[in-house]
Amino acid sequence: MKGLFFLGLSVGSVAFIQAQNKDSLSIREIEAVNFTKRLPVAKEVINVQKDLDSRNLGQDLPVLLKNQTSVISTSDAGNGVGYTGFRIRGVAGRGINVMMNGVPYNDSESQGTFFVNVPDLTSSASQIVIQRGVGTSNNGVSAFGASINVISKEPEEKMYFKTDDSYGSFNTYKYSAEIGSGKFWKNRLSVMGRYTHIQSDGYIDRASSRLNSYNFTALFEEKRTKIRFMAFGGKEKTYQAWNGIDRKTWETDPKFNYSGAIYDADWKNIIGFYDNETDNYRQNHYQLLWEQGFNDKWSLETTLHYTKGKGYYENYKQDDPFARYNLPDINVNGQMTKSSDFIRKKWLNNDFYGIVSTLYGKLESVDLNFGVVANQYYGRHFGNVTGVFFPQIDEHEYYRNRSVKNELAAFAKALWRVGDRFELFGDLQVRNIDYDTKILTEGDGEGGNLDKNWLFFNPKAGINYKIGSGKIFLSYTHAQREPNRDDLMSDNNVKAEKLHDFEAGIEKQFGILSVTANVYYMYYVNQLVLNGELNNVGAFIRTNSGKSYRRGVEIGALAKLSKQWELSGNLSVSQNRNLDFNINNKKEIKNLGNTQISFSPDVIANLGVRFSPSESFQFALMNQYVGKQYLDNTEDKNLQLKDYFLTDFNAQYQFKIANNDIALKLLVNNLFNKKYVNNGAVYDGAPYYFSQAGTNFMFGISWKIQ
Repeated sequence: MKGLFFLGLSVGSVAFIQAQNKDSLSIREIEAVNFTKRLPVAKEVINVQKDLDSRNLGQDLPVLLKNQTSVISTSDAGNGVGYTGFRIRGVAGRGINVMMNGVPYNDSESQGTFFVNVPDLTSSASQIVIQRGVGTSNNGVSAFGASINVISKEPEEKMYFKTDDSYGSFNTYKYSAEIGSGKFWKNRLSVMGRYTHIQSDGYIDRASSRLNSYNFTALFEEKRTKIRFMAFGGKEKTYQAWNGIDRKTWETDPKFNYSGAIYDADWKNIIGFYDNETDNYRQNHYQLLWEQGFNDKWSLETTLHYTKGKGYYENYKQDDPFARYNLPDINVNGQMTKSSDFIRKKWLNNDFYGIVSTLYGKLESVDLNFGVVANQYYGRHFGNVTGVFFPQIDEHEYYRNRSVKNELAAFAKALWRVGDRFELFGDLQVRNIDYDTKILTEGDGEGGNLDKNWLFFNPKAGINYKIGSGKIFLSYTHAQREPNRDDLMSDNNVKAEKLHDFEAGIEKQFGILSVTANVYYMYYVNQLVLNGELNNVGAFIRTNSGKSYRRGVEIGALAKLSKQWELSGNLSVSQNRNLDFNINNKKEIKNLGNTQISFSPDVIANLGVRFSPSESFQFALMNQYVGKQYLDNTEDKNLQLKDYFLTDFNAQYQFKIANNDIALKLLVNNLFNKKYVNNGAVYDGAPYYFSQAGTNFMFGISWKIQ
């Protein structure tokens, strides 16, 4: 095992040399990606078909990206299906700006990214562009760790039918079918559609997932005009696994799940579990993209978008007081009963819509981008309860509030070529955000009455210096970001975050070896860091940390040793510190000095090997090492997650039968059965862990008929 240390595959670690799948990208998207690749920022461009397809057997996108530079992926169920997440440079998902075809995907209120709502998203993607750090101005909120743009694939030119099916550990399986029409109606129109069902029992007890997703795309092309309509989304039902377990339970029964537990009258022993302690949500996305070329130098891309989300999570609430739900006490046989058992549902019903427009232009040696964004989010929060022993209490609504969030933003980018070697970059962004939330029905402390407004100006600048087949770059970016709903509800005086991000790097090819390396210094004012505690829906609570920084070195390398052998990897070494960090222990405010920021390991490394004995066969080892990290910001060693090292194995065999393209795929995760934890929380000063699965596998078959 020691001999295999750091053997692994880090796909896309050297983005600037990777080939693009141009057949599935529009001309505008190719230009947009190429423009991004030229920018003086740390980035990766991932070709989904080349780099992720062999492992795309049902696990969520954050897990498929776990070997990218500075990335750590997490999974509530322990096997990468259901609720998953990621952190980049130690920054959690709410600080990562995710877009789908340039349209913001982060939830407007929580700022979170819930990929469980769009399962099998990877199967409909052609490229994924990751910018680490602030990056450049985008069409969503400011990035505080990274930005990710998932670019959808387009219909193919010829008619086809494709099915992807897989099965593996924990009764996990995926059924997916996709059909494309090819071009018709004078070669102007093409359509395609996909439906996927994913199901898993999960590694954690009862942490099951029942996921359905769809994707439909219609594309019209006529000379310089391209119009694309996309409808995609999903429906999920997952058994809750967001509580974690204490250390003693993790050591003896790591699969145990407290969610849904029903206790005896003395609250000492668990006598059973509620069978529907679940999260239920449906999300539908609609995008109408219009690309209009005016001439060889100027073009306009405009997108109208609408997202509808609705769902609830359900809990068994034992011995809760009637007063909590705005209910009167009940007379039972002459005695007043003040509490009982309830089935509680907390609902979300929201709409998100807007317009995103970007103008692309060229003036001799200057490339220009101008963008405007106008979005509105309207969210409804309400809850109801049903009595377990009192059937007359049926779907009683006990709270309701609503929220409206408006955003208007604009940016301008310029990349100016000076001579043969220099490129100067400038980027100006203005964002205005208005957030208004009101309590309509008071109950259980839910919601609040707030009316907040933020106006941010975010400038960015950089320079490239070309050196043969590579370049050296230097950049400075400034970003400001508003608090989310949970931050405001827990502390009305919470402050907006500010970030100064300095980046310098090199991209260079030396024969068969390609290297990227960059250093960064991210200085924060009022960074919202995770304090280790969870709220009642399993989301981490954040707090302003005053002044803090993240600084580090990121190195990526790719060596094509021969036609058969390829080595690749990346290394991130960083320091992530709060400066003069204060905690309030209810008796006094205590200064802890400089402390390590929670969930921010100093070392993340991937290094691997891919062997292709022929065009049909491919084998790969994919490993990751993650250093120790803390569950809060106090540097309490009792609240420390140990470092871990994982090995995954991946194999694929492709062959043809007549006009059928067939691929057999195998993925073995955690090959050496490492017992580890990559995520946790703090309850009453004690650590709680989210267990991850030991050795597990997925086997799949892909069948395409043309």
